[in-house]
Amino acid sequence: MSTRPLAGTVPAPEFPAGLEWLNVSRPLTLRELRGKVVLLDFWTYC
Repeated sequence: MSTRPLAGTVPAPEFPAGLEWLNVSRPLTLRELRGKVVLLDFWTYC
């Protein structure tokens, strides 16, 4: 696996401190999630 970023890509920022996490005992880092399938659920009350 190449460690060089693809042209035009921007690395994802780390999660900000103080986020509210569900279904985990501690906050996660992007390093821990690398190479795993991650489902992000974005929703809002309107």
